[in-house]
Amino acid sequence: MKHLLSGNEAIARGAYEAGVKVCSAYPGTPSTEIFEQLPQYQDELYCEWAPNEKVATEVAYGAAIAGVRSLCAMKHVGLNVAADPVFTASYNGVNGGFVVVTADDPSMHSSQNEQDNRYYARFAKIALIEPSDSQECKDFMRTAYEISEKFDMPVLFRTTTRVSHSKSLVEFGKRTEVPPRPYVKNVAKNDCAPGYAYQKHPKVEKMLKALEEYGNTCPLNRVEPGDGEVGVITASIAYQYAKDVFPEGTSFLKLGLTNPLPMDLIRDFASKVRTLYVVEELEGFMEEQIRAAGIPCIGKEKISNLYELNPQRLRQMLFGIEPETKQLKVKAVSRPPALCPGCPHRGFFYTMSKRKDTVIAGDIGCYTLGGTAPLNSLDTCICMGAGFSAGAGMARAFAMTGRKKKVFGVVGDSTFFHSGMTGAAEIIYNRANMVPVVLDNHITGMTGHQDNPGSGYTLQGEAADAIAIEDVLRAFGYQKVLIVDPQDLSAMEKAADEAEASEVPAAIIARRPCLLIKRMKHDTGSCAVDPDKCIGCRSCLKVGCPAIMIRGGKAFIDAGQCVGCTVCAQVCPKKAIAGKES
Repeated sequence: MKHLLSGNEAIARGAYEAGVKVCSAYPGTPSTEIFEQLPQYQDELYCEWAPNEKVATEVAYGAAIAGVRSLCAMKHVGLNVAADPVFTASYNGVNGGFVVVTADDPSMHSSQNEQDNRYYARFAKIALIEPSDSQECKDFMRTAYEISEKFDMPVLFRTTTRVSHSKSLVEFGKRTEVPPRPYVKNVAKNDCAPGYAYQKHPKVEKMLKALEEYGNTCPLNRVEPGDGEVGVITASIAYQYAKDVFPEGTSFLKLGLTNPLPMDLIRDFASKVRTLYVVEELEGFMEEQIRAAGIPCIGKEKISNLYELNPQRLRQMLFGIEPETKQLKVKAVSRPPALCPGCPHRGFFYTMSKRKDTVIAGDIGCYTLGGTAPLNSLDTCICMGAGFSAGAGMARAFAMTGRKKKVFGVVGDSTFFHSGMTGAAEIIYNRANMVPVVLDNHITGMTGHQDNPGSGYTLQGEAADAIAIEDVLRAFGYQKVLIVDPQDLSAMEKAADEAEASEVPAAIIARRPCLLIKRMKHDTGSCAVDPDKCIGCRSCLKVGCPAIMIRGGKAFIDAGQCVGCTVCAQVCPKKAIAGKES
């Protein structure tokens, strides 16, 4: 029997079949669903959400040192956070197999950049495996662990958004119970102090060379012979696009193990075709190395390194064939992303939007939408945790140059545990003139409602000790921690004023749970507009709620979207909006 699975679902199944015992991750699109699928196998393996990607990597790597197969997973920018242990694990090697999944996001569907993480494999000197569909996602996981143990190195398992989220048929196999490898204390292997590391580097290079030889004949790399006129070297999702675009008779070298590249196999393939193309998404990772080896090919001079490929784009870039388009008579209305109706973040951002001499250092999450119209409240968005630490830098710059601006730094509750605590320590330790704000909606919202150390639940939905953010802030030295319901606009404004004027270190926790948390019951009704009182001033539109619109010159609230948060009612100067029971 075959099953229709996404790539992420198939990776979870592959880890199960490969005999993995310990799994740790931090959620991030497009990787999140891997770990959401693992609890179904919890009788045979352990899985968890870690506070951040570095911790997840270290948990999984520790398990590998102890002798069991382990897995960690993250989105592409998460590997920036996890890079420290990954690079050192390369020198130390493994005991049980150790696989790191990185899910890249070409076209930045839910990311702040589209970095190509294949370069991490070369940089860290570890194996790189790239599946092109769901069946390969499952099957290649087993091979990844075999490679990790055979060559004593971590394996970077790279997917992209399309591989992660597209569905195709997968044939299941049985789980292989892999006996734990004995753990024997070995300081020379597992300690990367400089003296030991110096001795390990030659071993890493030797293993990479052996892995390259293996790649010339391994089952992950295969030749699909054609008529010898045109050959294509490709990998990952680009293989699917190339198969769709190139004509019948084209020869393909489809690579699954892409670091190190199997140069003998590539040379042999290139010698058997007249014209060689290298088709890959984003950077010219393979092309650069192939050209450096003296093998002529066609690649990035035709294929853009910007954004996702697809058959239409690839056909246009390679052969100048314009995609067939059909003009619609009705133009679609632009619908930019917005905070959900009733989102607790809205009250905070509306309050801050009125403070014209205030700078808001933002962060990654649902609250990034506080920077869009009409709220326009964020000044920056860099990476997780930077709401505090970059805010501290901005505050220092303003102070050094005599500019009287007050900085508020924003992170969410999950981000606070991920990388916000160090920023909070920076603010206290170096006395930055700013106010840190934790937007606590009790969940990791943007990636689809995963739990975190403050939510009180584990990945499996079991009750856990919840860490109180206010206790952490007070322990750091914040003498004034203001906890406020952000949907109470007067209370929110009062808290912001009090924190800004405070002569002792102050922080704000804007606390209200996300309305979409399934295990919580919310007493929601809806609001309605009294058309006789409404003067059409459009003040209510400034809160940016999708449920509010203008009809016939008057405000109108869609009861099907409204959840009765009453933020708009508090804003209305004529009290024309009132809540009503559901």
